[in-house]
Amino acid sequence: MAENITIARPYAQAIFALAQEQDNLNGWSEMLQLASAVAADTDMAALIDSPQLDATELGKLFLDICGDQLNEFGQNMVHVLLENDRLKLLPEIAALFEIERATAEGTVEAEVISAKEMTDAQKQGITESLKKRLGREVTLDCRIDETLLGGAIIRAGDVVIDGSVVGKLEKLAANLTN
Repeated sequence: MAENITIARPYAQAIFALAQEQDNLNGWSEMLQLASAVAADTDMAALIDSPQLDATELGKLFLDICGDQLNEFGQNMVHVLLENDRLKLLPEIAALFEIERATAEGTVEAEVISAKEMTDAQKQGITESLKKRLGREVTLDCRIDETLLGGAIIRAGDVVIDGSVVGKLEKLAANLTN
């Protein structure tokens, strides 16, 4: 996986630079999300890895599935990735593009996993705390995982805060065994 990220990074950076030049970050985000979903489909992934289709046939099939939702530049991206045998890296390229975009826009998406539904006030408090700590605008993606028993786990960029009851119990158990 780490190797895929390393290989995908220059493609994501080049696409991001082009998107900035075109002043079309939203359009490229949408195209990459679509192309990523198509490439990640299990049937398409099997075809990408299969020697049954040559690059021309695979490219035609891929672009037919995407339809007119890929502009000329998006179609060229698919051809470049095909020529370099990198089409299966589209999910990583799309994810790296979004990271580049968030950095450029001064935003970060924070994943909050809580044991129960959070109130709007709790969400606002988390958002404000993370904004202050990270110095960036924060968008919350909230999920519920009742196995946490209580509290929450927050992931924002490189920051992970485990305030769950399960996490605290695991730390306590580790301290007691040491």
